[in-house]
Amino acid sequence: MMKTYTVAVAGAMGAVGTEMLKNLESRNFPVGEIRPLDVGDNVGREILFKGQPVKVQQSCEEAFAGVDIALFAVGANVSKFLAPAAVEKGAVVIDNSSQWRMTEGVPLVVPEVNPQDLKLHKGIIANPNCSTIIAMVPIKPLHDAAVVKRVIATTFQAVSGAGLPGLGELREQAGQILRGEPISPKVFPHQIAFNVIPHIDVFEDNGYTYEEMKMFNEGRKILGCPDLMVNCTCARVPVFRSHSESITIETEKPLSPDEARALLAKAPGVKVVDNPEKNEYPMPADTSDQDLIYVGRIRRDISTDGNSLAFWCCGDQIRKGAAVNAIQIAEKMIEMQLI
Repeated sequence: MMKTYTVAVAGAMGAVGTEMLKNLESRNFPVGEIRPLDVGDNVGREILFKGQPVKVQQSCEEAFAGVDIALFAVGANVSKFLAPAAVEKGAVVIDNSSQWRMTEGVPLVVPEVNPQDLKLHKGIIANPNCSTIIAMVPIKPLHDAAVVKRVIATTFQAVSGAGLPGLGELREQAGQILRGEPISPKVFPHQIAFNVIPHIDVFEDNGYTYEEMKMFNEGRKILGCPDLMVNCTCARVPVFRSHSESITIETEKPLSPDEARALLAKAPGVKVVDNPEKNEYPMPADTSDQDLIYVGRIRRDISTDGNSLAFWCCGDQIRKGAAVNAIQIAEKMIEMQLI
């Protein structure tokens, strides 16, 4: 008989928490008991899990008693005090916030990239930033073959990366603009409908945003390459779901576009969509509500005589970029007999 686990989802009623619950069910994760946790008016609400009504409980230390796996879809400030409390109660925490990602001794894991790091966990495993996950899945097989030295990335991030309020603001502004009504941005610093904002998160002293530095720091940790050079620009675009990224890599060994396609075609978590002659390439509309990273526009970087390739990729940042990656971490830990 298959072993089952008591699974808690903290922040269960948010965009990522809801996706975690949905995918725990659709992926047939071995859940014996599910505990949706949240705060405020969400406490006491009923959700359906595998056809059965389950009440949302208060997200607090006591709620983690007897929990085997705790999936966290809460902010960094909440995770800072609640995750260690859950670990003390005996749970393994897989945290989606930025709180633990760069903490020494906390694995930062993309299962297709560095599952071996799970063996080092001390109770908390960090889920990387969504745009980092989307980049690392296709970069990993190319890195294994040719050793990536440098990454230049530009991300085109959907409004759902800012949660449910981001989705609402794009819908509202699009209608207001089409009706000729004035708009008043609340979630984003400027109009997002029919616009592109080259600004996500706060600016740091070096002129890069905190979101851009996540790719720099997290990419180094995930690949185990402390000297990896990364230059990233993050932009918010008027797309509901699925992030897109333009990536250029410089490698130690030569790698042709055809060789890269062959490697990516065999890589876990990747789907190659690369037929420009037929207008076939990755797009957010095609990559939403699924868990693969689509990769295309694979070509030699003609700005240099060195070993350099460019490609375009897209992935659902709520699923693979957050909720599903966390569940895949739990699945991998069960497979590796770490839980």
